[in-house]
Amino acid sequence: MTRTASAPTSAILAEATPRLDALTGLRWWAAFLVFLFHMRVFAPIPGPLTVVFDQGYLGVTFFFVLSGFVLTWSMRPGVSNSTFYWRRFARIWPSHMVALLIAIPVFYTVGQIPEGSFLKPFDLGILLLSVVLLQGWAANPTIVFSGNPAAWTLTVEALFYAMHPWLSRVLLPLAKRGALLVALGAMIWAFGYRAGVLVWPESWLAHVPMPVTRVPEFLLGMALAWAMRSGWRPRLHPFLGIGALAVVVLGIVVATVRPAFWVFAYFGNELFTVAVGVAIVSLAAWTLSGRRSLFETRWEVKLGEWSFAFYLIHATVIYFALRIFGYQEPSWRNLLWFAAVLAVDLVLAWALHHFVERPVEKRMRRWKDARDRARTSTV
Repeated sequence: MTRTASAPTSAILAEATPRLDALTGLRWWAAFLVFLFHMRVFAPIPGPLTVVFDQGYLGVTFFFVLSGFVLTWSMRPGVSNSTFYWRRFARIWPSHMVALLIAIPVFYTVGQIPEGSFLKPFDLGILLLSVVLLQGWAANPTIVFSGNPAAWTLTVEALFYAMHPWLSRVLLPLAKRGALLVALGAMIWAFGYRAGVLVWPESWLAHVPMPVTRVPEFLLGMALAWAMRSGWRPRLHPFLGIGALAVVVLGIVVATVRPAFWVFAYFGNELFTVAVGVAIVSLAAWTLSGRRSLFETRWEVKLGEWSFAFYLIHATVIYFALRIFGYQEPSWRNLLWFAAVLAVDLVLAWALHHFVERPVEKRMRRWKDARDRARTSTV
């Protein structure tokens, strides 16, 4: 599993990696799935389609695998740990704080809370956990979903960012075969953990903090990216990758009424993780072969660039509509609500991306780069 002398790690890291716009476009559809999942609390659609929307939470799984892939795909030599951490902080925290401030008046109140309401009593201590991205380590849903409830995933991402430089030290010396073995090990870890929880639901396995349980998804993305940077080019049509995602979602839906599909009911997230890996690799390999996919249209790539801002803001808009207009009974007319809420979400996502996410990140990165250059010049 050691790399040959003709392809040292330093040489691979120094090679420029092309943009993978297809993955950016696909990221938008993952964010849209999460939007569909949350719209059920406000304006559900009747019939079996709502069972498909129930699986929209799997969009988060896609984000976690993609995070590991993108961070490893874009790695460059000579970037210190402090610079890496600062860049990740600059990437997520400014937008997170703005979205948190917008969310607080929607989800919190200092008055009496009606029975059955989603409103929460204002608690500064719990909100501060959201500020420093520690809320996801708790088992109490009131804490996990505190502040901006969608931001629990940032706790998981923060753990991924903390681990990435150290996991890279183990992964990067490996050739593509070694990286693929790491990917296989990540999936064995994920399926093994889920099986352990199912067999021993009262054991310590059920109390492992949630961010730790999602590490295999991130590690899978890292390993697949490094295998591809090391020359792995699987011959997979993107249709196979997207088809794998659809098959898993369909299997989970069917499992709700057909016990024979129990593997999808019990291991749905793990199977979807594998499908995400297949989808990412197939689209990346397709792009590297010089071909374009259906996910590289200009509007999909643009929406993909807004997807982080969209994700941060979408639940706040949905629950604001719920607070103002009340719960809408299941109806096909609710598609009008879908369109209206989506339009508001997109406008706010554009604003958050254009006025906060992109400019603040650039300024923060320039500040750190200038400090790094000044420190280097004095050595």
